[in-house]
Amino acid sequence: MYSFYRLILLIFMFGVSSLTFAQSFYKERISRDNILTVGLGPSFAYLDNGGQYRSFNFAIKPAISVALTKKMAQNIELRTTAGVQWISSGGNPSTAVTDAWFFSNSSYTAKGPAYFFDIMPSFYLIPFTNHMHRTQFNLYGGVGLGIMQVNTKQTKSFSPEETPISSNITTGYVPVRAGLSYRIGPYSDIAGEGTMLWTFSDNLDGNVGFNRFGDHLFQAQIVFRRYFVPRSQD
Repeated sequence: MYSFYRLILLIFMFGVSSLTFAQSFYKERISRDNILTVGLGPSFAYLDNGGQYRSFNFAIKPAISVALTKKMAQNIELRTTAGVQWISSGGNPSTAVTDAWFFSNSSYTAKGPAYFFDIMPSFYLIPFTNHMHRTQFNLYGGVGLGIMQVNTKQTKSFSPEETPISSNITTGYVPVRAGLSYRIGPYSDIAGEGTMLWTFSDNLDGNVGFNRFGDHLFQAQIVFRRYFVPRSQD
């Protein structure tokens, strides 16, 4: 009799485990095509008063980003990104340089946050149909369009007694992003990601025309990517 009950228990446990496996297998057949991304890392701004870039004498500041991504096809996704990068003037400009800034009434210093929001298509090097089928490593990248709000405190000299003035400017920009992702679980990736925000302005820092190019932002971030299913589809 004991053996009979033991056999019944084993059959019951096997049935439950088989049902659980079947449900899990069926659930994973539904591709998780939505991705939440959080990134953090160092950044710098290419500004007219930003520093001496050829000698790597410029300020490094943090940047934070959050993104929502929708996978559209095997190797295409649509990504919306929002974040903030802190920008700052830097370096040790020569007297000749500061004299030129003085006569053009340009800012010597500028510090503050740059808030950005953009939308961009992104492309995978190795396509995949289901989140469970993605490779261990993958390359991705894309180009889009965004808008930026920059709020800085600026001074017209290096005097510690000068009261900084506030400056607010809104501009468009073209985001260029590329990353290398590494799969760390069935639903999660970690990636190294580089971003350039090519702005349409040369006046983020209150100093115009001193450098050859306009004012642009650069970021290098460690990114956590999480695949999820909308609650309505759970």
